[in-house]
Amino acid sequence: MQVGQLTVSLRNSSGKGPARQLRAQGKVPGVFYGTSADGPIAPFAIVVDVKALKASLDPVRRQNTVISVTIEDAGKAVRTLSALLKEYQLDPVRRDVTHVDLLAIDPTKEVVASVPLEFTGKAKGIVDGGVLHTVLRALDVRCKPADIPLKLSLDVSALEIGDVLHVSDVALPAGVISVTGGREAVISLQAPEVDKTPVADAAAVVPGADAAKDPKAAAPAVGKDGKPVAAAPAGKDAKAGAKPAAAKPAAKK
Repeated sequence: MQVGQLTVSLRNSSGKGPARQLRAQGKVPGVFYGTSADGPIAPFAIVVDVKALKASLDPVRRQNTVISVTIEDAGKAVRTLSALLKEYQLDPVRRDVTHVDLLAIDPTKEVVASVPLEFTGKAKGIVDGGVLHTVLRALDVRCKPADIPLKLSLDVSALEIGDVLHVSDVALPAGVISVTGGREAVISLQAPEVDKTPVADAAAVVPGADAAKDPKAAAPAVGKDGKPVAAAPAGKDAKAGAKPAAAKPAAKK
């Protein structure tokens, strides 16, 4: 097992039972289809060894690794084709590979591949509290298999709050064309979120706030002579300071 080399077998059975038996042996069902140097290939079923598949992928290129696939039937090699790992399915719980799609390619013709984006530099607007918002983490490009980039770099150093970088801002190597639209946003620098927590009314937390708002309520009472009049005591003290009421004459018998 080595990078760029893989051997698969033709699969003559189908259904859940045979698929479970394959997985118990560390293998999974798959499909091979696409267009080779000799022309279109009708889809056919294959058996793939999961460990051998992982070993055939370049640790950096991953799914963009061009693999030379040898197809066996009853232990005999019947054909060798160039291919890319188009898709694989995972068990939702165990995360094991459960199915594989291999895409036959012509090494001399262009293919479409997804290339990861790498962001470099520190945006200027971060100093002002800006927050980077990533929209795309990969671009779909068209090129020959040997020209598929490992990654595409995008410098975000000049970004200030409110700025956006688009697909058209990504520098592409010679021979590589973006399939993703040039106007699509890739990354932006957004303004910091404003705290929308409601603030309590000052009158509810500051004693005397209502009096400060109403000058009349805060000013002391003034008599005719211009001198301030003391406020009358409230409650029991007010009754104690008041003059006693005149006694009513007794009723005549």
